[in-house]
Amino acid sequence: MTLETLDLEARAHSTHAQELRLWLRLLTCSQLIEKRVRAGLREQFDTTLPRFDLMAQLERHPEGLKMKELSHRLMVTGGNVTGITDQLVAEGLVERVAVDGDRRAFLVRLTPTGRTGFERMAAQHEQWIVEAFDGLSAKDLDSLHKLLGKVKQHQKALG
Repeated sequence: MTLETLDLEARAHSTHAQELRLWLRLLTCSQLIEKRVRAGLREQFDTTLPRFDLMAQLERHPEGLKMKELSHRLMVTGGNVTGITDQLVAEGLVERVAVDGDRRAFLVRLTPTGRTGFERMAAQHEQWIVEAFDGLSAKDLDSLHKLLGKVKQHQKALG
């Protein structure tokens, strides 16, 4: 067995609490799906997940977002956002637009070419996610969604 075949879930033993085993299964599933999405973005669109995520934020805000807001939404440093933005500007997929009344601030927004490219990527991304859950029935999907919703609400209540 190689290190690659060992996932987080394999670290759990029957002596561990069921909650721990469930947590590790959730992480493993998330990592496996993300790995497939990353590979697909790289192979089919010659892009990365961070670039896709930045473009997804901009797609939701056609008027554009300031760099600081992008950094906050993506939960990464400003330097990471600047590097990705610079690449996307160079490729003509996003543009920086000056903010009226603030000489130091810029809005970043998708160009028409960027929007078209992102729409193609987003449609394929959605298909990969749908395929990730193909093994579940509609009832299973609904139950899993509701159960994870309860976990989410409990975590919010805990603060």
